[in-house]
Amino acid sequence: QVQLVESGGGLVQAGGSLRLSCAASEGSLSVHAMGWFRQAPGKERELVTTINWSGSSTYYVDSVKGRFTISRDNAKNTVYLQMNSLKPEDRAVYYCTAGDLSRISRTPAYWGQGTQVTVSS
Repeated sequence: QVQLVESGGGLVQAGGSLRLSCAASEGSLSVHAMGWFRQAPGKERELVTTINWSGSSTYYVDSVKGRFTISRDNAKNTVYLQMNSLKPEDRAVYYCTAGDLSRISRTPAYWGQGTQVTVSS
């Protein structure tokens, strides 16, 4: 069992940066692929990015390519999402996820509680 806890959300002006962190309060993240989803008000939840267990392979949705970077530190049992050049449309609740690589982009086994990111224009 893996318990995920996100932190780092908040309010930032457009063009600013935030770094989200996702730590495991229970279990180890090192064997899992990890991902971040987001859900904006009135919209469906969408996949933002994924990373494999070693960090050697990543995926980004087109809308965040070149602006967001996912990384992981297995020794610290933590995954990060660095978000730069934030836009108002990035406003959403961001969820950290963990699970098998084959499922991480659709139905991850584990979810965090979410952290709010608000970008003012």
